[in-house]
Amino acid sequence: MAKLLPFLELGRVEAGCDEAGRGCLAGPVVAAAVILDEKTSNELNLDDSKKLSEKKRDALRLQIEEKALAWAVSFVSNDKIDEINILQASFLAMRESVDQLFIKPDHILIDGNRFVTSESMPPHTCVIKGDGKYSSIAAASILAKTHRDEFMKKAAEKYPGYDWEKNAGYPTPNHKAAVKSLGTTNLHRLSFKMD
Repeated sequence: MAKLLPFLELGRVEAGCDEAGRGCLAGPVVAAAVILDEKTSNELNLDDSKKLSEKKRDALRLQIEEKALAWAVSFVSNDKIDEINILQASFLAMRESVDQLFIKPDHILIDGNRFVTSESMPPHTCVIKGDGKYSSIAAASILAKTHRDEFMKKAAEKYPGYDWEKNAGYPTPNHKAAVKSLGTTNLHRLSFKMD
């Protein structure tokens, strides 16, 4: 497991920010923002959420939520995604998660290569594959992923047959086949290609 860096620049309050669910056919896009101190960054043994098992992610979620200086999660619905497109919806979710932090960061570390900020937000740095480089971004990726997976598992009970409890709304063969046979649900992103 890679040793992640606690900060981009020492001596300032940095929030890591990441999202989950951009490539899904159904459900919201979810973003999280997390502020960690150096001690917690080192203790948690974090990594990119995609490299962790579900069991490990769920365990780390509890630890992050307990030990982070501040954290927040934001959901942007499939209807909003259809209205403004997935990229803008991802940026919106990230901005909302940062705005919800009860500690205001001096700087934001964004996972990815671009971001659209707002006047109320502090400066930011985009970090490609940042969830594998900085603890706060890794923590945000874990929260975004686990909160979204939890939402989709509950949605799977309401809309059985789409395999969301396993695929979390991603375009797997089973999910695509279910759309063909059962049609779309209220959670599907109608602006997305379903076949």
